[in-house]
Amino acid sequence: MFKPLSRRTFLRGTGVAMALPWMESMAPARSFAATVGGPALPRKRMVCIRYNLSVHPDYFFPTEAGRNYSFSKYLEPLKDLRDKFTVFSGLSHPGQGSGGGHTAEPVYLTANPQSPAVAGFKNSISLDQLVAEKIGLETRLPYLTLSGNMSHTRSGAPIPHMGSPSKIFSQMFLQGSPDEVKLQMHRLRQGQSIMDLVHSQAKKLETKIGQGDKDKLNEYFESVRDVERRLHSTEGWAKKPKPKVNRPAPKDVSDGSITHRMNLDLLHLAFVTDSTRLVTMDHFHWGVAPLSGVTYDHHNLSHNGMDPEKIRQLAIVDLDGFMALRDFLTKLKNTQEDGQSLLDRTMVLAGSQMHSGGHVTTNLPVLLAGGGFKHGQHLAFDQTNNIPLANLFVMMLQQFGLDIKNFGSSTGTVPGLDVV
Repeated sequence: MFKPLSRRTFLRGTGVAMALPWMESMAPARSFAATVGGPALPRKRMVCIRYNLSVHPDYFFPTEAGRNYSFSKYLEPLKDLRDKFTVFSGLSHPGQGSGGGHTAEPVYLTANPQSPAVAGFKNSISLDQLVAEKIGLETRLPYLTLSGNMSHTRSGAPIPHMGSPSKIFSQMFLQGSPDEVKLQMHRLRQGQSIMDLVHSQAKKLETKIGQGDKDKLNEYFESVRDVERRLHSTEGWAKKPKPKVNRPAPKDVSDGSITHRMNLDLLHLAFVTDSTRLVTMDHFHWGVAPLSGVTYDHHNLSHNGMDPEKIRQLAIVDLDGFMALRDFLTKLKNTQEDGQSLLDRTMVLAGSQMHSGGHVTTNLPVLLAGGGFKHGQHLAFDQTNNIPLANLFVMMLQQFGLDIKNFGSSTGTVPGLDVV
């Protein structure tokens, strides 16, 4: 019979204290989620764009299904890229109706089947972070999060916004002074030896706990070692000179449309220099968009009540975003890497967690470009009994080489969407 351990047990060594996870010896505990396995991943990239306030659905969804669909008002700017993207209708995240569209923002990329409006809600890992666990160490920046509640860790914690365009540019391309680099190296090394310091105590602890707790402890220690590997990789990147780009650092502005375009330009630079391969970002305006003919704030326009004037102004705001998307996709298409375009190696997901500004969470506006799929069609599914958007996420994860068949609320894959 093993002696119960304190609920707050620490391993200590040379000034370092490491808290242990909850184990059966302390109290009932959840097991750690199993790491998704898979073969070595190809050099692919992914951008996930969320339209927080959605888009006007009548101007987004084509009226015909299949490959001969007519372009809607919002898809018209993308007509020269017709064979590079697929537009979807009849997709949604099940279980999100109780809280409305804004409440569903945190599950856009996690596909968590529970609504954040439900008491006791706990989010899960997001699409981008699951991929980051596999390829994050291959680039200077494991990922870029240009949103506050879009990317989530394995424990469901939101990853904060990483900063303005100028800050992101600095992280990728501006080399610090020798003293700054030395300080960064010192900070990294401070966190690299914790397992060595507590090794002997960890061995003693294993003799005091049952097999179930030993398994949990080993999983926990492996997660700590994974952090150390990441720190070691970060130290390696700190020693390497940053890539040089022939452009000045961007100047931060309050204009949301300009910031959005600057971010997309930075993403193109990041992919060309292979500084990162995973990006999440939002597109919306705080207040009135500084565009000609717009007098209402963006949120007000999204709750337009079908008022003709508000819909007219909303179309100006929405179209500005789709034209920026067109320019970004065109840059990727025109950039070659090892005989392929960057667009063919980059999945660009653009969509929203709600149907429109009216907070409906079914029939979400979703577009996927690039990334090795056979595009050029409108895949239209049942408008009432939607297919889970997570089915598309499963296919995107598989494109990264992950051996995975389920994610979030998925029930399979998306019929009619094939890979090249």
